[in-house]
Amino acid sequence: MSDYSTNPIPKASSEALNSNSQTSEINDELTLLRSLLLDIEPTKLKKFYERLDNPQIQPEDISQMLPEAVILRSKQDKQLGQVMVSTVEDAIEVSVKQDHNVLADALFPVIGPATRKAISTALEEMMQSMNQTLEHSLSPQSFKWRLEAKRTGKSFAEIVLLRTLVYRVEQIFLIHKNSGLLLQHLVTTQVAVQDPDLVAAMLTAIQDFVQDSFSIQKGDGIKSLRFGELTIWIEEGPQALVAAMIRGNPPQELRLVLREAIEKIHLKLSREIKNFTGETEAFQLSKPYLEACLVVQYKSPAKQNYTYAWAFLGAIAIACGIWSFFTIREQLRWQAYLQKLNSQPGIVVINSQKGFGKYFISGMRDPLAVDPNTLIQQTNINPKMVSSQWQPYLSLEPQFTTKRVEQLLSPPQTVSLQVDNNGVLIATGHAPRKWILEARKLWYFIPGITKLQDKNLVDIELRQLESYKKQIEQKILFFSEGTTELMPGEADKLPNLFISIRKCLDIAKYLGKNAQIQIIGHTSSTGTEGQNKLLSQARANKILSYLKSQGININQFKATGVSYSLPLQPEVTPESKKLNRRVSFKVFIANTSK
Repeated sequence: MSDYSTNPIPKASSEALNSNSQTSEINDELTLLRSLLLDIEPTKLKKFYERLDNPQIQPEDISQMLPEAVILRSKQDKQLGQVMVSTVEDAIEVSVKQDHNVLADALFPVIGPATRKAISTALEEMMQSMNQTLEHSLSPQSFKWRLEAKRTGKSFAEIVLLRTLVYRVEQIFLIHKNSGLLLQHLVTTQVAVQDPDLVAAMLTAIQDFVQDSFSIQKGDGIKSLRFGELTIWIEEGPQALVAAMIRGNPPQELRLVLREAIEKIHLKLSREIKNFTGETEAFQLSKPYLEACLVVQYKSPAKQNYTYAWAFLGAIAIACGIWSFFTIREQLRWQAYLQKLNSQPGIVVINSQKGFGKYFISGMRDPLAVDPNTLIQQTNINPKMVSSQWQPYLSLEPQFTTKRVEQLLSPPQTVSLQVDNNGVLIATGHAPRKWILEARKLWYFIPGITKLQDKNLVDIELRQLESYKKQIEQKILFFSEGTTELMPGEADKLPNLFISIRKCLDIAKYLGKNAQIQIIGHTSSTGTEGQNKLLSQARANKILSYLKSQGININQFKATGVSYSLPLQPEVTPESKKLNRRVSFKVFIANTSK
């Protein structure tokens, strides 16, 4: 027996170890078998499971496959487009609300050309219609066509187009052959149309009826139908046909146009036609090819000899020209007459018109204004053609106010009267006092006068008074030496002196002024001062006595002797002494105190 004993392994633990070992072996075997069957390495398979369990990886895979899936689905049917309509509409609405410029910029390249093409087409059709109407508006046939237009209720332009028409393709139909449904329909302007779907169905029914009734092979259907003025030409393609409704007599070249159109449509839209299920939106692309089939041709008007017609029209044109010349000339003359009237002061034109071959004019005229009849003669208008009615009025223009002032006041030639823009009457010059006083009373009654300014107007009497005053003061009477006797010849001055003094006193009295005349006696330096004083006073008194003897009131005189104090000249010679032995005069005029 050994010193060391071993503990035996528990039975349960041994069984567990055996079980785990067997499970691991089985898993390894399954993994090996899976790799052999699927030819996938364990690491790749592990990544595949991780990819399936990761939700973030799936959108990336879908984004790569989505475009191709959409293309494949759209080729199968239209269901995808129908489902996405509401989504696209919502997206467009949100885009417009956020920024409408995005959609506008996207549509700009399409809207511009489409608008220009529509406008150019409309203008071309309008010009063609207008051209046809103008070419036949004066022809003999036009009268017949006007009656027809009135009878049928159509416009004259429409009748002209119909009667000068060679042919016109009025409608064009693109029809699906198998279903007989209308794919696209175009119509020219000013053409009444019926239901295009019904027309397409009827054409298809006629085609089928002919093929079934007469055992015609497929593709050899009806090529042409005629109903009165209308002709229907049909050009077939493999899957669709084009039917043109034509008015008039079309040329065979038109069939080439139709055939070319159906060929281009099949080349462009073959898949859409083949997969057609009733939706016609895709066939909008066929419009350019169908529009090329809407052609029209008019008759060229035959050249005719309109010599007499043109001569007649020429005569009418000449007559109209002559009439227009004289009418315009008369109108210009009348306008010139009105312009002259309006430019004349004191004339106000209120109304002017022409009727019954005469001119009528009315207004207001100042009696002092120019006579309107003289202006009529200046403008070469026949006075008999003018009927005038003028109401009198007083113009306040300065020139007429001045004339009325002159008529009322009758100023003397020495007075100048002017009226300024403020109505102030300015009087200058000299006039009799009586006229001045009268003018100061009458100016209040003159219309347009607001004030009289006569500070520069001088009384004639006052002027005469100044003149006589000057004459008196210039008078000098010389005396003999040492005496009160006048020198020889000096006495002859006394009568004129008396007259001047008399008039001076009378005018001063008339003007209400007080005139005082001083008689001044003078002597030479010979003798004493006392002697000379007495002698000078005696000489002054002698002249005063003379005036008194002539009947003059001496209360207005004063005799004064001044001796030698006021010599006329320095006494350097005997002659200068003679000049100082004299009597002089001084006149004083003052206003009478009231």
